[in-house]
Amino acid sequence: MALVDATTERIVAAEPEQVYDALADYAGTRGRILPGQFSEYEVREGGSGAGTVVHWKLQATSKRVRDCLFDVTAPTAGQLVESDRNSTMVNTWTVTPAGSGRTKVVVATVWQGATGVGGFFERTFAPKGLNRIHDEVLAALAAQVEQPAAR
Repeated sequence: MALVDATTERIVAAEPEQVYDALADYAGTRGRILPGQFSEYEVREGGSGAGTVVHWKLQATSKRVRDCLFDVTAPTAGQLVESDRNSTMVNTWTVTPAGSGRTKVVVATVWQGATGVGGFFERTFAPKGLNRIHDEVLAALAAQVEQPAAR
C-alpha cells in the first residue's frame, strides 16, 4: 500500500492565535465551516482542541463516503492532529505567523492507499479532490476569522 497525501494552504488575514482558536473550536466554528461534502458532524467528547473526539462523514466523490471518527491531539504549538479511528487517515493542521496580522494555515492529509490499478487512480485523483474540499474549508475559515468580532 502506498501513502497518499494531500496538502492545502492559505494565508488568512487574522492573528495566528485567533485562527488556531477557531480551528480548535470543534463545538462551534469547525462545524460551521465544513462544506457540503461533510455530513453527520458530531462532537462526541471534549469540543476544544486536544482531547476532542469528533465524527463526520466525508463524501469525497459520488461513490466514496468515509465514515470518520477522529481523536484530536495538539503535539506542538500551533498544530492540531486528527487521527481517524476507522482508517489510516490523519489530518494535520498547522498554523504559523505570516507577517503582521496574517497567518499561514496548512492542512496535510495522509492515508495508506489501495494497491494495484485502484491505488494508482486513488494516488492520482484523490489528492486533487481533497485539496478542493480543503480549499473550501480554508476559505470558510478565513471568512469566519477575518470578520469583525461582533459577528
